[in-house]
Amino acid sequence: MSAAAEHWPPRIRTMTEADLDAVCHIERRAYEFPWSRGIFRDCLHVPYVCHVYEEQGRVIGYAVMSLAGDEAHLLNLCLAEAVRGRGLGQRMLKHLTLQAMSEGARVLFLEVRPSNAGALRLYREAGFRRVGVRRGYYQAANGREDALVLALSL
Repeated sequence: MSAAAEHWPPRIRTMTEADLDAVCHIERRAYEFPWSRGIFRDCLHVPYVCHVYEEQGRVIGYAVMSLAGDEAHLLNLCLAEAVRGRGLGQRMLKHLTLQAMSEGARVLFLEVRPSNAGALRLYREAGFRRVGVRRGYYQAANGREDALVLALSL
């Protein structure tokens, strides 16, 4: 890494196709059933709101959100394992919430695995509340896992 890269301030910016190698690397390490590169590429072209969290010139996290009418839907938010626990997920979530509000969204929805304790803690601390369950939503090692549907009024 160059000396200049070491001094780049942390930032959230728009994801580009050039980021997909780093995004897919983080995704594969975080999830047993990761999104494919094609899914991320499609999200860039829909267009969804796609952002990366960059620190010292490298991608350390990302998020994908859809906007439609007065609703937003957080589809994916992930940080590299080495940087978890530093409040970066809260910062990314706040950034997305503000963007959803600025686009006219009145509610932000997401699905989360009941087994994902870290994500549940992040979302509950941000004010999300459970509004439903999607049975068998996620692929799992032993079949399917339900998804908790959470919502945040904006």
